[in-house]
Amino acid sequence: MTQLTFKKSSYSGGNQNCVEVALPAGPVSHIRDSKDPDGPTLTFPREAHTAFITAVAAGEFDFDLL
Repeated sequence: MTQLTFKKSSYSGGNQNCVEVALPAGPVSHIRDSKDPDGPTLTFPREAHTAFITAVAAGEFDFDLL
């Protein structure tokens, strides 16, 4: 298997409580917990990951909890 290069958001502020994403050439995205870099990786179809990020950016998950 090809070595994956994971990246963390610049908004993480350097803490370890976030996820990291690898976007190799191909049809899938890989996501892992930054606290467990040797642990399991979630794999999603690239289209599904793109749709999720687009929805987050559009505020579709900004629920009014108050």
